[in-house]
Amino acid sequence: MFKRILIANRGEIAVRVIRACLELGIETVAVYSQADAQALHVQLATQAVCIGPAPAGQSYLNQAAILTAAVESGCEAIHPGYGFLSENPDFADLCQKAGLKFIGPSGAVIRKMGNKAAARALMQQAGVPVVPGSDGPVPDGKAAARAADRIGYPVLIKASAGGGGRGMRRVYDPADLEASFAAAQAEAVACFGNGEMYLEKLVLNPRHIEFQIMADSQGNVVHLGERDCSIQRKNQKLMEESPSKALTPALRQVMGRAAVEAARACGYEGAGTVEFVLDPQGNYYFIEMNTRIQVEHPVTEMVTGLDLVREQLRVAAGLPLSFTQDQVRQEGHAIEVRINAEDPARNFQPCPGMTEFVHFPGGCGVRVDSALYNGAELSPFYDSMVAKIIVQAPTRLMAIRRMRRALEEFVLEGYSTGADFAHLILYHPDFLKGSYDTSFIEKNMSRLLEWTQTGVPGTREEEE
Repeated sequence: MFKRILIANRGEIAVRVIRACLELGIETVAVYSQADAQALHVQLATQAVCIGPAPAGQSYLNQAAILTAAVESGCEAIHPGYGFLSENPDFADLCQKAGLKFIGPSGAVIRKMGNKAAARALMQQAGVPVVPGSDGPVPDGKAAARAADRIGYPVLIKASAGGGGRGMRRVYDPADLEASFAAAQAEAVACFGNGEMYLEKLVLNPRHIEFQIMADSQGNVVHLGERDCSIQRKNQKLMEESPSKALTPALRQVMGRAAVEAARACGYEGAGTVEFVLDPQGNYYFIEMNTRIQVEHPVTEMVTGLDLVREQLRVAAGLPLSFTQDQVRQEGHAIEVRINAEDPARNFQPCPGMTEFVHFPGGCGVRVDSALYNGAELSPFYDSMVAKIIVQAPTRLMAIRRMRRALEEFVLEGYSTGADFAHLILYHPDFLKGSYDTSFIEKNMSRLLEWTQTGVPGTREEEE
């Protein structure tokens, strides 16, 4: 096992990795920007190194500064967390050249799966169902229009290097295709420095289902069940749960097997996520693979009892997985709510500020992942997520009630968050029944905002 690693990230994921390392007796080196000098991950790490000014491009994305900090502090490996450099194949290659283990898949694998058009082709070769779409990248709006005519409207324009809903546009009318393509491509260039685009058939009213996979260097690949990530706003996840009410045991087995085949096809190593859309008829299609730990990984940890970051560290050190597929068990039901500093009534506009007071919920089956503390400053330079509240209970209905209680206990003063908005979702009849899809928030936004003023009307909860 490693003796010392550097964590190339910030916020709650840096804290999460530090805690896993402490339990394994591994020393940690935190990196931080000038804006994060008082951050919790800086205080918890064995050592901390400032790597630049507040803007991420000059600090958390400064590859040279991070590698220098790792080498000079005697680290053996770098854990990238999620976001920032976690899916940057060039950074993974540079780590290897510097004699540092990148805790994740190789640069070649990240490159292979990071290009979503190339990943589609690889999955087709492996026999994993993919959404009907263009035959590889499309160079311009006119070529995109021809591809859309062949695929059939509505279509989804996507950036090959995209993620988080960036560089993506839905098109229902052929007259809008070329303008939408240009806008998506411009956004892709601005966000990812890559304007390569492709098209997919837009699957209407889908569920967003992802399977957690783990793979080691000995060739063992397993899945740890699914997470339903369909509660989203602006193509970004807000709430996740496991297991999904949309999956039968038979469908879960088939999709899990497809996720494992997807990982094997690209020679995967480490923690990753294979993402699918599931249509109302029960047809599932591969959409992408995230070659890193996910924000919502605690959901899987809560239902399986497994520590995914610990497994990442073991695998990166050359050890085999500590469990087999037959030993994976999902018990009960887990739900995660992301708490973002934002105002749902103003189109989820970020609301950074000073954390004047924070109180986290506790009790049986409640977990909070956060880097907040009283007096912590929420910088406008980084993501608006301030905490994740995760609950686990024997049944879905009990988990919903536990999450309601946890959100009612959560107190944060200093800026607005989406906690109250998420609390209302837990009372919506369609959520209670588990009959929702990725358009849930869009369809119910006005109703949910009305509830913020009037309160939730009486609902009858159906026992599972």
